[in-house]
Amino acid sequence: MIGYYVHHHGRGHLHRAVCVAHRLRTPVAGFSSLPRPAGWPGEWTELPKDTGAGADGAAPTAGGTLHWAPLGHAGLRGRMGAIAGWIAEAGPDLFVSDVSVEVALLARLMGVPVVVAAMRGDRFDTAHRTAYDLADALLAPWPAAWPEPDWPDHWRAKTTHTGAFSRYDGRPRPTREGTPAPSRRSVVVLLGAGGDGITEDDVRRAREKTPDWEWTVLGGTGGQWTDDPWPLLCRADAVVTHAGQNAIAECAAARTPALVIAQDRPHDEQRATARALHGAGLATVRSGWPAPEEWPGLLERTARTPADRWARWAPGDGADRAAQLLDHLATAGPALGRQPCAQR
Repeated sequence: MIGYYVHHHGRGHLHRAVCVAHRLRTPVAGFSSLPRPAGWPGEWTELPKDTGAGADGAAPTAGGTLHWAPLGHAGLRGRMGAIAGWIAEAGPDLFVSDVSVEVALLARLMGVPVVVAAMRGDRFDTAHRTAYDLADALLAPWPAAWPEPDWPDHWRAKTTHTGAFSRYDGRPRPTREGTPAPSRRSVVVLLGAGGDGITEDDVRRAREKTPDWEWTVLGGTGGQWTDDPWPLLCRADAVVTHAGQNAIAECAAARTPALVIAQDRPHDEQRATARALHGAGLATVRSGWPAPEEWPGLLERTARTPADRWARWAPGDGADRAAQLLDHLATAGPALGRQPCAQR
């Protein structure tokens, strides 16, 4: 049995977990503050929230040792109690944290091998170092060809790089057969549910400077929401997106050229991803929302990027490789053996 914790911020952690869970041979139980996702293949426990009344100003970091463990908070106690109770009763072979330092610590303190979903950026604070150090394996959903540059050797030695993966891997592209050719080229702005800081005025001014482009805005402030942006991504001539792991993985699966605008996130996660994409020549990268007059040239340059380059970032079998790793570790017992997958 595998326990699998899914962080509630945005939807990237959830999409990634569902991708892997569907490929596991080992039974899996999910834990999250999010509702059970459609199609989850095993148990699902919706955890109490550890935010709200009582969470602010109550030593949530334990003097910088942890990320979020506010003193006296009933929600925190309830969620940790639910996970601990399940571990005590189910006796899992492995626990995956995607991603919480505190959950990783809890599982390991209860004698369960732990896999931590790694994230880019500066992870050298005490809490992250503790989680990465104690993990039996690190799962990195990006290619080994573009690693995090400053990781210590003992982290690298237990890391499986799967390449990026998403819910769209292996999905056929929609055909345009019988559809009239569009009169304008299409750009999709993919903002997602994790917060972005981009205003409706930002998009309006960019749209005004690019009359030859048809704009579709998904997510964010003022954008429409769709649970399945795949057809829009595939039909687009260019995508404008943030540098979250899941958003980049979905653009890569669609093989659509992307303009990536890194957003402020803790530990500079998105800026680290953007640097890797720029260094690999896979996307047009900007550090902030461009000025209105820049947009015509940026969209032209982005649309000319060869779309097949994305195969270097997202080879298409990343979720399979992640599931193989977890299945292997779940059957390895206390003496975890060599990882079964070559590095991507």
